[in-house]
Amino acid sequence: MNIEHFTSEDNLLQFRDEFETVCDIISVHKRRAMNAVHNESLCMLWEVGAFVSVKLKKAAWGERVVRLLAEYIHTRSPKAKGWSYRTIYKMVQFYETYSSEGFSEIVDHYKMQDYMPGMGMRALAANEEIVPIELAQIKTGEFVPAGMAQMPSVLFSTGWSNHQLIMSRCKSDEQRLFYMLYAGREQLEYKELQRALKTDAMSSILGSRDVQSEMMKHEYPQSGVLFKDTVYLEMFGLPVKYKELKLRKEIILHMKDFILEMGKDFLFIDDEHRVTVGGKTFKVDLLFYHRLLQCMVAIELKTTEFHPKDLGQLEFYLEALDQEERRSNENPSIGIILCKSADKEVVRFALNRSMSPTMVALYKEQLQVGTVIQRSLVEFCKFLNEEDRKGKQ
Repeated sequence: MNIEHFTSEDNLLQFRDEFETVCDIISVHKRRAMNAVHNESLCMLWEVGAFVSVKLKKAAWGERVVRLLAEYIHTRSPKAKGWSYRTIYKMVQFYETYSSEGFSEIVDHYKMQDYMPGMGMRALAANEEIVPIELAQIKTGEFVPAGMAQMPSVLFSTGWSNHQLIMSRCKSDEQRLFYMLYAGREQLEYKELQRALKTDAMSSILGSRDVQSEMMKHEYPQSGVLFKDTVYLEMFGLPVKYKELKLRKEIILHMKDFILEMGKDFLFIDDEHRVTVGGKTFKVDLLFYHRLLQCMVAIELKTTEFHPKDLGQLEFYLEALDQEERRSNENPSIGIILCKSADKEVVRFALNRSMSPTMVALYKEQLQVGTVIQRSLVEFCKFLNEEDRKGKQ
């Protein structure tokens, strides 16, 4: 077979499945290698933090010695970065914060002690057998202080930069646990996590069940930890007065930022999506697809306060989408009214009679840090544990 014949389009089509299998094998092992490096790096930081922590507690070392250690490491490895004395103290904080009895009790309370990030949320392939990594612990008494605590597996959820941010911004162990799990699930980079902390994502996500219909909770039990009750659109720079058309255009223009704010599982399909019923055409403001829930998500924009009639309009759109466009492998469509303001009692009354998976969410033009809601953290952790168990099957 000559090379021209082999590289023809017909032959590429013939071997495409086999070629894709080879590419999948390469991708899986590359990801495994990256994860192994990431995990070993965290183990290293944990052990260094433990070693220095013991020295400081025994008063064998002081700040001057830690500075000398940083200089010594730089002398031994001039190209190595991230080993300033301040960073070494961060490693000590990392060890002391997460080896504490308080944090261990929190992890145990939310049943995350056996949580191995990556099995369900970051599975490299649907049929991949994932082997848990060895946790950082005592290896040789010669190098690691006796009595060093085992590193909780939940810490592997996210990277060192994110851990530093979480330690500096979060005031409680519940907050720290939530944001490391959230960063892992959404695979947030440093700036994205910064934004999540500024917008109080914990409150927005863990409070969303209060603004969801009973059908939403029934059809999608995990919706309470996947959707936010408040999203922040300060990046749009909206004027004092504007109409829905302006808001929709700004969302289209900043679609990447909007999806990052809504959640990375959203995939944009269309704006002013046309649905035809009885010879009449109607337009859905924004139409998305949710990868995890495998359903369409219709979003109606309201630059005014929520009104019960808005819900009737949205339910009509959902019925049209389900009857005319939903595929056999897809779940019932979800509807979200994204409005500027809402009376909680009016929302509660309206949603009580809603027969569709719907919710009412607010958008804010400026960042407003709210209060942290901890009562639903149990549900969030339960969801992640179940997601990981499915990944193991």
